[in-house]
Amino acid sequence: MNNRVCVFTSVHPPLDHRIFYKECKSLARAGYGVTIIAPHDRPEVVNGIRIVPLPRPKRRVSRIFRTGWQLYRKALAEEAAVYHFHDPELIWVGLLLRCHRKKVVYDIHEDVPQDLLHKFYIPLWLRWPLSWMASTVESIAARFLSGLIVVTPSIAERFKEHSSKVVLVRNFPVPEEFPPHLEIAWSQRDNAVIFVGSMSRNRGIRELVEAIGLVPEHLNSRLRLLGPFSMPNLLSELERVPGWDRVENLGTQDREGVIRSLSRVRAGLVTIHPVPQLTVSYPIKMFEYMAACVPIIASDFPTWRQFIMEARCGLLVNPLNPREISDAIEYILTHPKEAEEMGRNGRKAMETSFNWTHDERKLLAFYRGLSAPPPRQAPPGFGSAMASK
Repeated sequence: MNNRVCVFTSVHPPLDHRIFYKECKSLARAGYGVTIIAPHDRPEVVNGIRIVPLPRPKRRVSRIFRTGWQLYRKALAEEAAVYHFHDPELIWVGLLLRCHRKKVVYDIHEDVPQDLLHKFYIPLWLRWPLSWMASTVESIAARFLSGLIVVTPSIAERFKEHSSKVVLVRNFPVPEEFPPHLEIAWSQRDNAVIFVGSMSRNRGIRELVEAIGLVPEHLNSRLRLLGPFSMPNLLSELERVPGWDRVENLGTQDREGVIRSLSRVRAGLVTIHPVPQLTVSYPIKMFEYMAACVPIIASDFPTWRQFIMEARCGLLVNPLNPREISDAIEYILTHPKEAEEMGRNGRKAMETSFNWTHDERKLLAFYRGLSAPPPRQAPPGFGSAMASK
């Protein structure tokens, strides 16, 4: 029986956390033979998962068409039972594979039509037409693809009238990545707060720099940034903002670096601007803060308010008000007992509700519904899937 799965992307690296460490490792543990085709510099096998490299084009148009065509030919040669792609620019590749009667799954990481309305590099007059075009293409494609995997309930709602096979697989943490022995005693943590992820104006990075500058000087507070700057000249702009002298720009880190950094801070920041597609998102950083016993300082959005208040794991602020963000940071730093309790509450909520184990089961059930069962059933939970890298 053919139980081979071909996962492909023209945008993400092969060891992308959702693609490799969550979905592909879960599928491999369940008995599927998994191959990833992705931008990479060499063929290799990691944890039993084959990686087939793609060249890294310098231009977006070349990536969509030339690289897409190379990807299509490599994917077809795999003769897999299921093809699983992750980028909207590869919809045409997925539809070509469907013409060969292949099972094809589209994994939707973001609300593309809404996202296009806020892309800084697209002229304003062009954003609405592109958004409409993306919505139309995705809606039509959904009717012909074998199934859709989506990351948020709002995206699932958008596609339910176009496909009967839509499954919500959220981007929650893998508990085994955050074992208790990695935690540092609260009294030994630095007087620092952290932001993890891609930095842009919509993600509130300027307000965070301003906020750390407003925290009383005697607290010796620091803002640590982990991740890339997604916009040209943003770093040079921030370096002129009052408060930058208290910023530690640590750049992009590997998984071990992220987890190590989270274990040393007193709060994690998710102060995203109230942009429509972001207010209903489920940022992975928020749940990783919870996994690392780090209190959350987050934008006061209804979706986030519900579970942060229920879990009692953080503080809510107006993301456009640096003074309000600063006051929340000051409260965390000056109320260590309450802050530590918030961190513990967040960890408990992650362990019981917001973890990959639940969504792994949904992913595997979805695959079984594609009539491509593995040779053996997956053991419950993610277990030792994170044991080696």
